[in-house]
Amino acid sequence: MISSTRYWFLLSLIVLVYILGLFVTLFENDSAQFAVMAMRMVQENDFISLFKGPNDYLDKPHMHYWLAALSFKIFGIHDWAYRIPALLATLLGAYSCYGLGKLLYNSDVGKFSALIFMTAQTIVLSVIDVRTDAVLTGFTIFSIWQLATYIEKNSLTNILLGAFGAGIAFSTKGQIALLVIGISLLCHLAYTRKWKCLLSYKVLLALVIFCLTITPILYAYYQQFDLHPEKVIRGKSNRSGILFILWEQSFERLSGEGHGKNSEDYFFFFHTFLWVFLPWTVLALFAYWWRVKAFIKIKFRYNGKFEFLTVGGITIIFFIISFAQFKLPHYMNVLIPLYAVLTASYLHKLYEHGKGKEIRFLLGIQYFILSLVFIAVLLVCFYVFKHESIWNYVALFAVLLVTAYFCLKQEAYYMRIVTISVCSSLLLNAVLNGHFYPDLLKYQAGSSMAHLVKENEIASDDIYKIGKDHTWALDFYNRKPIKITTLSELANKENIWIYGDDNDLQQLENAGFDWDRQLTVNHFRITRLNLKFLNSLMRESQLSNRYLVHLH
Repeated sequence: MISSTRYWFLLSLIVLVYILGLFVTLFENDSAQFAVMAMRMVQENDFISLFKGPNDYLDKPHMHYWLAALSFKIFGIHDWAYRIPALLATLLGAYSCYGLGKLLYNSDVGKFSALIFMTAQTIVLSVIDVRTDAVLTGFTIFSIWQLATYIEKNSLTNILLGAFGAGIAFSTKGQIALLVIGISLLCHLAYTRKWKCLLSYKVLLALVIFCLTITPILYAYYQQFDLHPEKVIRGKSNRSGILFILWEQSFERLSGEGHGKNSEDYFFFFHTFLWVFLPWTVLALFAYWWRVKAFIKIKFRYNGKFEFLTVGGITIIFFIISFAQFKLPHYMNVLIPLYAVLTASYLHKLYEHGKGKEIRFLLGIQYFILSLVFIAVLLVCFYVFKHESIWNYVALFAVLLVTAYFCLKQEAYYMRIVTISVCSSLLLNAVLNGHFYPDLLKYQAGSSMAHLVKENEIASDDIYKIGKDHTWALDFYNRKPIKITTLSELANKENIWIYGDDNDLQQLENAGFDWDRQLTVNHFRITRLNLKFLNSLMRESQLSNRYLVHLH
């Protein structure tokens, strides 16, 4: 259905775009924060405790930080080293999408699943703005694939690998991993009626493997929290780390307790999906509707041509998370592999049945999305952040030529849909990773100030702050968290530097301090873009300043 040459060519270009993004400056808040937390593990040789600044961190378990710390140990403390586990987990996720698609359908669906997964916008972003979701998503779909293979083939190796994958996913973000894995597999079992596979000693062995896999994080939580009931976490003492990760964590997110409520919009994840799955969103909506309509038509009776794992898992999990009181767009990431397999199966159906009118409509939609991407790319390169080098224009022109070639190439409609969609993602993310993000992050004060600190040969030990705002990017690129002090303590210090904003400098001036040197950088909250900032003529009005002043 898709030639090996075309498939590996597109896949290679996708990986190159990912590699291009490895060297982008870390984003605040979460990426830089998590990198600092992993950096502290290495520097302090403490892999048991998790700290967010000066405070104990009871939220996400340790696996993501352990993997980042391991990467730091091997490669050194660099932003690209922090991203390597996320990239490897994403590649594992892509291979698992291929495996699951092949298991449920055939090899062609598997190949399309991997392409769709790796070009979904939120997945590309998760390897640039690295949080816990890349590792969670990769090992969750790996577990689903292996456990589904066990259901179909009764293989001991598959169920043990599936249990291990579930343990790693749970150790990365907690109960959400088991929710996605469990519901997806229950939907598969309910539809195929293969319940007998649960009545086997192999299931008990898998439970043993799962328990052994999560034992390290349970031990770490026990050491940091259960042995220290005096610690106050989010206003409560006597917090059990083991109870938290085994029971309380996801309920806090669902209820908004502890983290607060940020959205009561029950359609939040629907309109979020419209962009996180680009450029495949419309195809995914058609695929979902086609599958639901087919099941209603056959009254959910078993039919070997269909599977209920993807559409059932998506429907139930989507419904559950929509009622959470604390929502963020990247919570959708763990569902993207299921959407990828479902969408790939729909594309294969179009190929098999050759529905001309439907496929031409969808091709038109994908051309429209590509045109929007093309306009966005031109705006970014010629208006938002203008290219400064002629070679940037040469590279952009080369990418546009490749895209134009596939747009004009005469071939089967389904193949043009796949290729045009992949090219849309490649074009957009090549420009984002290679041009937009590097220029955007010049306005992230912490990382910009870290460059000035290095240029001026300022010792990290001499830098303090009096404000309570976190300084994750500055902490990471200085390779040392900034120490917090107070105005009263400053009277006993000399020859030091203070980092802060306008309010902090006003406090210093009111307290009678003066300084003989001042470094200034622009600052903008780069994860909260607005039209005025993107407008190069109005950008100055959206900027604030951050300062590093020398108290003599």
